[in-house]
Amino acid sequence: MRILITNDDGIHAPGLKTLHAIASQIAGPDGDVWTVAPAYEQSGVGHCISYTTPMMIEHIGKHRYSVEGSPADCVLAALHDSMKDCPPDLVLSGVNRGNNAAENALYSGTIGGALEAALQGVPAIAMSQYYGPANRDLDDPFEGAAHHGADVVRRILGASPAHTTGYRLFYNVNFPPVAAADVKGIRLAPQGIREGTGFSTTPHVSPSGRRFLWIQGADQQIPTAPETDAAMNLEGFITVTPMRADLTDYDSFAALKAINT
Repeated sequence: MRILITNDDGIHAPGLKTLHAIASQIAGPDGDVWTVAPAYEQSGVGHCISYTTPMMIEHIGKHRYSVEGSPADCVLAALHDSMKDCPPDLVLSGVNRGNNAAENALYSGTIGGALEAALQGVPAIAMSQYYGPANRDLDDPFEGAAHHGADVVRRILGASPAHTTGYRLFYNVNFPPVAAADVKGIRLAPQGIREGTGFSTTPHVSPSGRRFLWIQGADQQIPTAPETDAAMNLEGFITVTPMRADLTDYDSFAALKAINT
């Protein structure tokens, strides 16, 4: 199997090394792993692409490329440039430093990379390591993902339904904020929402008197509704959330029928 890996934390991020090890296990001795990742951190860019500006791509090693762009840019660069003659069978994005559960999924460049792969017709899985008091001070905060990642990927690939038409499925995986030995199992879970929380801004004034705003995140230890992603992560479970690019809210169609003319 040929696997493309990318991320949003940048090509030198420790989570990308963890992902390379996971991908190598999946690819096997007869497969290969290609890395096309951002030259610098791209956290929070979502599914953005560099539509109005060119991006520099640099070959920095065997099957290894650095791109001055977003994770979605990296996937496009791989599929249509560096890997155009040997396309990947699978795209893995991550392992993100911090969770991409609940509303975080909407901002995540990690998920943006997987989403672009799905739009390009390639199976894709985004992977993130939840941080919390029980794992952030470990020698390797990514040990949960490192220990369980390959098994999760194999299970998803083995159970994923065959693609027919329309938007392709991709998967959002979050490893819980606990040591690898304390992971309780894997749960299929829908995306939740941390009610009453969200990103905000904090103002700061520079020594020169200019005013700046820092984006401030919300408390990540607040659970979502029972059985949804972040709640299950905080209980010690790895969560798998199947996703599509289709943003249509089909549940509202009946209520909105009156607007038809």
